[in-house]
Amino acid sequence: MPISLLITLLAVFASVAVVSGSVASLALARTSPERRRLRNFTTPRAAAAPINVQVADAPSPTLKRFSDMLPTSPTDLSRLRRRLAAAGYEGYSAAVVYSAVRLALPVVLGITTVLALGFTDGLVLGLTSAALGFVMPDLWLSQKTLKHKKAIQDGLPDALDLIIVCIEAGSSLDQAILKASNELEIALPVIARQLGTLSSQIRAGKPRLEAFQDLAKRTGVDDVRSLVALLIQTDRFGTSIAQGLRTHAETLRTKRRQRAEERAGKIGVKLVFPLVLCLMPALYVVCLGPVAVAFYRNLF
Repeated sequence: MPISLLITLLAVFASVAVVSGSVASLALARTSPERRRLRNFTTPRAAAAPINVQVADAPSPTLKRFSDMLPTSPTDLSRLRRRLAAAGYEGYSAAVVYSAVRLALPVVLGITTVLALGFTDGLVLGLTSAALGFVMPDLWLSQKTLKHKKAIQDGLPDALDLIIVCIEAGSSLDQAILKASNELEIALPVIARQLGTLSSQIRAGKPRLEAFQDLAKRTGVDDVRSLVALLIQTDRFGTSIAQGLRTHAETLRTKRRQRAEERAGKIGVKLVFPLVLCLMPALYVVCLGPVAVAFYRNLF
């Protein structure tokens, strides 16, 4: 390899590495908890803003135009918002966007397929595309819900450890929840957002028991329901919160390890399908291919 080409490749590699590192460093620096606290202290404030619990419930004027696409029944609308909240999308705007996409996607896919292939040739495919467009939002929402619940299940023991440290350091439960929501914004953003909503509801004057129950309904995770039941019992009977949370965190950590062991045990069964579909045909071609060629040559 010529020395000039080698120097050029090294220079390109070093430039890309420096640019990527600088961009990553700036992004992490701007979102770090220390910088966020400094910005909160140094930003001038004319007056204390009121606590707004349902910030996501204020849709933009553009989304208000599509509010007619929402379900007319309050029960259906409440069920839709619960499904979106379980996937991590809270507020009125998320329901408007999801309803608009669910109504528009089948029409767009069906018309696009018919226009691309013609009315005669593309009618069946257009109907199929429309059916897929109607089903795709529900499938996407189900996958997002599973992913959101898994993130909460995996990160909840670590969040409880931080809350325990804050409580044992002298903070109240409300202060510990607020501190955990601020500190976990980068490591566990899903749990940080849920704890932030819980803290905002409590500070806005909502009873603590109702705020805990709303957290369990909003997430739809069994581990969170058991945690809420534990917090309600400790708040009602005056028992030690730190000791109860520590025991619950150990239980959740054991369940997380058991889930990991269960997934590891299923790997052997799941590998059967790739082996059968990918490896075995190639093996048959390699082993039986020469035999078939020789057999064909001898006969013909």
